[in-house]
Amino acid sequence: MSRFQTLREEVRRRQRAARRVATTVALDAMGTDHGPEELLQGAYEALEALPLVTVIATGPRAHLEALIAKRGWRHPRLQVEDATEVVGMDELPKDSLRKENSSISVAARLVAQGRAGGLVSAGNTGATMAAVIRHWRRLPGISRPAVSAHIPHPKHPCIFLDVGANVDCRPRHLLDFAIMGHVYAHYMFHRRNPRVGLLSIGEEDIKGNEQTLAAQQLLRSVPLNFCGNAEGRDLFLGKFDVVVCDGFVGNVLLKFGEGLVEFVFDHLKAEVRRNALSQLGALAMMPVFRSFKKMIDASEYGGAPLLGLNGTCIICHGSSQAKSIRNAIRVAADFAGAKINQHIVQVAAKVHEALARPTGEAAGGVAG
Repeated sequence: MSRFQTLREEVRRRQRAARRVATTVALDAMGTDHGPEELLQGAYEALEALPLVTVIATGPRAHLEALIAKRGWRHPRLQVEDATEVVGMDELPKDSLRKENSSISVAARLVAQGRAGGLVSAGNTGATMAAVIRHWRRLPGISRPAVSAHIPHPKHPCIFLDVGANVDCRPRHLLDFAIMGHVYAHYMFHRRNPRVGLLSIGEEDIKGNEQTLAAQQLLRSVPLNFCGNAEGRDLFLGKFDVVVCDGFVGNVLLKFGEGLVEFVFDHLKAEVRRNALSQLGALAMMPVFRSFKKMIDASEYGGAPLLGLNGTCIICHGSSQAKSIRNAIRVAADFAGAKINQHIVQVAAKVHEALARPTGEAAGGVAG
């Protein structure tokens, strides 16, 4: 990363910090592959770094409080809310809803009741989405929520959605994903007029299936900066700030990318270990490797926001460790400070107003 890029990221970090407000985050302390210790450590580290944040950890009170006392994590802004049930990673979402006192259900209710402004979970993703959809409302003007992912790039990271919430989508859903991605890119990543793309099999307007061709017509008729079709490779080239697709394709593509990164790093490590000369070269390149690893490290971004609901939900990997949880709590606080949901409602209203106008009538932009 160049000195200019480093300075730009520092300016953005300070902008996010300046607009943070007092925020309470509910943490599903039982949803993880590693047990509650990693989650509680991440919560404690977040509280040490973020003076305006309070965390309410949900789970068996006696067990969590014993862990906090044993590990020295007592903090005036770390609270525990009792939850007597746990949703397993292998449970179906519809079955998880029967556990009304599970750690994820209790966390979702804390947000619905106004006791918390956001939720972080590294548990069963389907169960998390089922709980928040049950207890929260959809935002006005948004037909379906969507999970967004962050595709790294040195200059122009890309917001990619949906990556798993909606397997089957209609063109209207893709339009709503574009609205939410536009707002997220504008207010969280400071893109002045985010370039929106529609994932398809070619950049030409005539390429795509019935779904994407119809969605393309919708996107061209609204006041978003729609820049046409995006091919899979464009996600990593910085051509677009936002790329939308249905959750089936998005989830497959996201997991392929994660597997590819893991393969490249494992293969690179194996090659470096082959001989002493390779190890000396790797030592000289260590600052470059560290910078690159930080750019593509998913734990730097904490988790994937679930957009479109009347609350803030950050979904983390089940294997998330303390660093990921710490950053997920930070993202939840930044989300609240940027008033993402309020802006989504405002932009959705302008977009749908434009759709209702007679064909050919001019419409202004949607972002400042």
